[in-house]
Amino acid sequence: MLSEITELQMRIQQLEKENRILQKKLERANAICLQLEETTRKKESLLRQVIDELKESQASLEKQSRELKQTLTDLKYAQTQLIQAEKMSSLGQLVAGVAHEINNPVNFIYGNLTHVQEYAYNLLLFVQLYRDRYPNPSPEIQALAEELDLEFIQADLPKVLGSMHMGTDRIRQIVLSLRNFSRMDEADSKAVDIHEGIDSTLLILQHRWQDSSAIQVIRDYGSLPLVECYPGQLNQVFMNILANAIDALEEANIKRSDQEIKENPSQITIQTSMMNSKWVKIAISDNGTGMTESVRQRIFDPFFTTKSVGKGTGMGMPISHQIITEKHGGKLDCFSIPGKGTEFIIQIPVQQPVSDAE
Repeated sequence: MLSEITELQMRIQQLEKENRILQKKLERANAICLQLEETTRKKESLLRQVIDELKESQASLEKQSRELKQTLTDLKYAQTQLIQAEKMSSLGQLVAGVAHEINNPVNFIYGNLTHVQEYAYNLLLFVQLYRDRYPNPSPEIQALAEELDLEFIQADLPKVLGSMHMGTDRIRQIVLSLRNFSRMDEADSKAVDIHEGIDSTLLILQHRWQDSSAIQVIRDYGSLPLVECYPGQLNQVFMNILANAIDALEEANIKRSDQEIKENPSQITIQTSMMNSKWVKIAISDNGTGMTESVRQRIFDPFFTTKSVGKGTGMGMPISHQIITEKHGGKLDCFSIPGKGTEFIIQIPVQQPVSDAE
């Protein structure tokens, strides 16, 4: 019996020893597990940090890419603006030079036409008086009078001289308008008649709309004061808008029959008015095919154009928008209804801010 107790005690001691060993192993396993969990947490934290850094790097790269694209667009825009400004300045100098060279001989002709008319009138009066006093001239004089058709000359010469006078007067008006339009190199703002700028621009484009009965231009001018502006650049805006309107109407007329054009002629309407005592509004509209909303929203984007290659650079309207908004502190809005037409509304102050004028 004693031996059994002793054996049982030894067995219990053995079990307690094994239990202590297992307990230590369990403790070591728990420690290792905790260490693994901590290592896992650190790795997960490091992985999340790496992922976050990668996301930030990707976002930064995308931002830099957008900024680079925008910078490239801005550079191209600035370069095109410089080219356009130089082109318009050269055009202004060229037109001004041509107008000056034309003006001198035209003034000479115009000034002498008055004397020529007077001389011709006196000579015709003398011939008529001679024929009245000597109704039976010699055969040689009679033969020459018949050969020259003297009666026709007496009737037609005043008409010819009148036509020449009207022609030279028209040339003088054209030269004046060209000189008005060509003020591209004027750096300072000045008070000008807005209507003169519009009329000068229409004169430059006259060969495109007046020679064609398919396009009518309606001027609805209000009473405006002299407006302080940069006249050459403002004329450029008028040129861009009116040229686009003519392009749109010509394109629309290609698809219409002569009868349709006769019944509903293409029209460009120019209206000017005072918004209040400090602001002027110029509205230029056409009854063409108009444009979709998606196109209208991009009309002022640099390099955007709906014209075919070689017919448009997509810079006319963006530059016009900049001239009105930045140079004149005004507004340029576009409204269009597909199938009805398009309208551009220019709003500029009557007087430029002192800081801009200086």
